[in-house]
Amino acid sequence: MNVIISNKNKDILDKLDIEVIKRLDGEYVVDELVDIFQNFFFNKMIVDITAIKNYQDMRNIQKFSISFDMNKVIFLLDPTSLSANPDYLSKLISMGIYNFTTNLEGLVYLYSNPNSYRDVAQYHSLDSLIIADDASSVSNEVVKPEPVDLVQEVEELPQESPASKNIRKRVIGVKSVTPGAGATTLVYLMKKQLEKKYKVLAVEIEKRDFIYFDDKSLLSLSNGVIGEILNTNEDKDVILVDLNGSPNAINFCNDVLYLIEPSIIKINRLLSIKPKILNELKGKKVVLCPSMLTDKDVKDFEFESNLKVFCNLHPVDDHSKSDEIAKLLNKLGL
Repeated sequence: MNVIISNKNKDILDKLDIEVIKRLDGEYVVDELVDIFQNFFFNKMIVDITAIKNYQDMRNIQKFSISFDMNKVIFLLDPTSLSANPDYLSKLISMGIYNFTTNLEGLVYLYSNPNSYRDVAQYHSLDSLIIADDASSVSNEVVKPEPVDLVQEVEELPQESPASKNIRKRVIGVKSVTPGAGATTLVYLMKKQLEKKYKVLAVEIEKRDFIYFDDKSLLSLSNGVIGEILNTNEDKDVILVDLNGSPNAINFCNDVLYLIEPSIIKINRLLSIKPKILNELKGKKVVLCPSMLTDKDVKDFEFESNLKVFCNLHPVDDHSKSDEIAKLLNKLGL
């Protein structure tokens, strides 16, 4: 079942032929919508952007995007307002909002064929430059450009850049080398433990897995805005980044943890896909996670892989403080 929130463009939404479990008409502040729908199960939420009070202020849209799964939300933009210009669209994309249109046909299409970043990448400005051809090219059609290659395969390991050495804060990236090694959960647990002593920010790139932790301070971002987030969070002592294969965000990190689940099946699968991966990991901070290996097993692993293990992280209870996480943080000097 679906949710519709309409206002100025009510006539368009009245023609949308979908099953609706709840509908609101009028103008609402974001907090009102969050109170109504945050724990409300729905398939899709179709939002007339003019129904969000002061939608021209991107802080309100950002608050909305953090509160809901943007993969389930389709925005109906107003072609006669600010919301349809290229700069506004680029800012939407920076927040992970990829599904937007100005007409009924676009809503119908996006309902069954949701966009990913690659579908809207040509409209995304990474440094305030307008990438779209012009505003009219966007305002009357569904955004469906030619795909671009955004996200690398999980096994690809770009070299860290020294560009971040001038950043005073600690920016620590976490990357799952073997799929499912738990980078997202580890970032969350590190954040929970660190925030007792430090000002901490935790972000994930190009995914929205953080929503399952029910913590509004966690940020889900697109690849192009990590630099802006760092610049606007100078007060933070530590920023933790779930990299998710981002070729850009890794360049801002002072340290990167590379997570390997040391099970036979995960290691052999990794080597079959990328035979030279162990050579690429030499000299990097390799964390075995989750690991049931003993100290002797770790020495055997280091000998066989020719790698130095930075930390052997055993499974932890994510409901309470963990000595294992404290051990890792201590190794990082935190």
